[in-house]
Amino acid sequence: MKKLPLFLKLILFLSLPLFALDQWTKWAILQRFPDPTIWNQEVIIEGFFNLVRVHNTGMAFGLFNGNPYSNWIFGAIGIAAMGLIFLLWRKGLFPDRLSQVAGALLIAGILGNFTDRILPGRGYVVDFLDFKLPFYDKLVPSSGGHFPSFNVADSCICIAAALLIISSILQARAEKKAAAAV
Repeated sequence: MKKLPLFLKLILFLSLPLFALDQWTKWAILQRFPDPTIWNQEVIIEGFFNLVRVHNTGMAFGLFNGNPYSNWIFGAIGIAAMGLIFLLWRKGLFPDRLSQVAGALLIAGILGNFTDRILPGRGYVVDFLDFKLPFYDKLVPSSGGHFPSFNVADSCICIAAALLIISSILQARAEKKAAAAV
């Protein structure tokens, strides 16, 4: 029996399950808070964590939210980003396991938010995780201390970014060590 390539394994066993989790959680929030005209909030941990229903047609932190072309622009960026990830993977530019997991997380996150943008009757990304962070109101006074709401797909993208940074630092150290050994 032929062994699956690592990239395909990561897509099947990491990207697709996380994509499914993202879509299921968004569906559950839409069911829990069916009326988008009413501010919905469910306190989970008083003063720290709430579930909310927020529509975002923009990007991170709600930037460009409400722009009539946001879904088209960010949808196209998402497609281009996934194409670039596949191309870079084929060229071997995800050289270690950490960067490969990051690539799979990026695919899950991009696909999750892209799906929201194109679903009939939706046309927005559903954000629902709301954290009130100590001192965040000092950084962004208008926030009331609430970090911008986000979802599972956003989490995948942020974790992927952190893994890519860690991977690049580790690769640079390994190259420096190898050069010093010569």
